[in-house]
Amino acid sequence: MAKKDTHVSETPATQFLRRHGIAYTEHVYDYVEHGGTSESSRQLGVPEHEVVKTLVMQDERAQPLIVLMHGDKTVSTKNLARQIGAKSVEPCKPEVAQRHSGYQVGGTSPFGTRKAMPVYVQASVLELPRVCINGGRRGYLVGIAPSALTELLDAKPVDCAL
Repeated sequence: MAKKDTHVSETPATQFLRRHGIAYTEHVYDYVEHGGTSESSRQLGVPEHEVVKTLVMQDERAQPLIVLMHGDKTVSTKNLARQIGAKSVEPCKPEVAQRHSGYQVGGTSPFGTRKAMPVYVQASVLELPRVCINGGRRGYLVGIAPSALTELLDAKPVDCAL
């Protein structure tokens, strides 16, 4: 059973949200290696579609970018590349993603990243009333209004869900 009301110490992500005056709720769960969004949604009792995963990818020039996707969907890298004007897009290797974001894989938040990167969000994510997204450490999600993604991160809507 997840400890929903446990306060987690500050992360670069929560410091970023607080600095920008964004209200968020904290959702703590027991991190399971390779459990992904299905595990966090199950433990927290939240639909997996409302759990947004933060994926660090790169284009053909190895330029990093972030893709925010529904937990129950995957990214069509071909459609994404076409929409952002890249020749190709692929996931970064975990150690490369960690270097770009400053976060451990499984705890990557789009907020407060080490390196500024362009952010793309699956357009249908923005239609949800609320989303849960990683708060900067494994086993920790924050609940926010999806509008914060476009307001704070200048996330560009794309349609690349499979």
